[in-house]
Amino acid sequence: MKSRKIQGAKRENRLRKSPLLLKLKKLKKKPQAPPPDSSSSSSSSSSSSSCIVVVGICEMEGEEGSQQPHLALAHRLFLLKHPSVPDIEKVRLKDEVLASIKSDDMASLYETLAAESLLEMDRGLLDSMRARIEEELKKLDEKITDAEENLGESEVREAHLAKSLYFIRIGDQEKALEQLKVTESKTVAVGQKMDLVFYTLQLGFFYMDFDLISKSIDKAKNLFEEGGDWERKNRLKVYEGLYCLSTRNFKQAASLFLDSISTFTTYELFPYDTFVFYTVLTSIISLDRVSLKQKVVDAPEILTVIGKVPHLSEFMNSLYDCQYKSFFAAFAGLTEQIRLDRYLHPHFRYYMREVRTVVYSQFLESYKSVTIEAMAKAFGVTVDFIDAELSRFIAAGKLHCKIDKVAGVLETNRPDAKNALYQATIKQGDFLLNRIQKLSRVIDL
Repeated sequence: MKSRKIQGAKRENRLRKSPLLLKLKKLKKKPQAPPPDSSSSSSSSSSSSSCIVVVGICEMEGEEGSQQPHLALAHRLFLLKHPSVPDIEKVRLKDEVLASIKSDDMASLYETLAAESLLEMDRGLLDSMRARIEEELKKLDEKITDAEENLGESEVREAHLAKSLYFIRIGDQEKALEQLKVTESKTVAVGQKMDLVFYTLQLGFFYMDFDLISKSIDKAKNLFEEGGDWERKNRLKVYEGLYCLSTRNFKQAASLFLDSISTFTTYELFPYDTFVFYTVLTSIISLDRVSLKQKVVDAPEILTVIGKVPHLSEFMNSLYDCQYKSFFAAFAGLTEQIRLDRYLHPHFRYYMREVRTVVYSQFLESYKSVTIEAMAKAFGVTVDFIDAELSRFIAAGKLHCKIDKVAGVLETNRPDAKNALYQATIKQGDFLLNRIQKLSRVIDL
């Protein structure tokens, strides 16, 4: 308990000094308003677009270590290409990206960005980086040869590992993967093999290569069947959780994140604050109220830092406490953070819909019938807005209620488990019959 308090104090001191959060604290809270729909989500105020949120531009450091530099660079590249980021921020981002490329001699990435007109081509800089790469590779090959001729197996492995890490550093994915395979062939210990898988996973997240990530996770699980320490197993859960988050499997992501919340050490992916951010977002649309209370709302690990992430505490607590006006205000504040997150951005509209489904279902669960006006008042929005919202969700089968437009009343018709199973069986049966009929027509021809 004492160590947890010390960790919390460290996070608080570090976050208090963060210029990004100091800037966010100065921003006034947005007025209570409906969250942006998919049709209007592209518009944002100048004040919200100028704050690049908790998972954004700032150098992200964990309390026990720093984020892997290439993953920080990948996020900067994402923001550099994002249309919602202000031009003045993109100027600074270009300088930071170019500085990272120069420091690590990432010649191939520099060529790609120059071809995309994101950076200006400097032939002298490109030639100098290539020359340094060639010189360094020559030195690494000499060390490998020396180790093979004069030293033992462990020294040979270390020499090959150094070359693998250098290819990762310069951003050469193909050669890095080839060299990691060579290094693995020289490796005996399961723990060291797992470390090589983690390097591969980091490469996968840098390039958002989901096929590589999926295969690497499966490989890691197979290695753990041979043995492995708990620290690496817990780290793998966070990697797999991030993969599930990136591929829209929010329920599995929430489960993996919650399993890792008290043992988090994966600072190379993101800091603890960002981990809590992802955990809360995925849990809200994945857990029932009882589980949410036990695992998230009352979790001391989450309570330690949730107040440091703008709008997140209000977002979670107002939902659980049924304070729907406050929920919508916090919801509007979170939209920019989600939109400008590299892993969540592709699922922005989907997540917005799922959250609204959760909150509308929670409100309607307490009533057999309620007026549209009362619901609009509870959420702090207009009657027309709530009518349009509910119409879409009812048509999509997300909400179980009917709108009596004449009387201005909502009537809930939640099906029980047996009826739901019956309806699903009928639907699947109709689908099967249609397929059989199509198949029979093809056979007759």
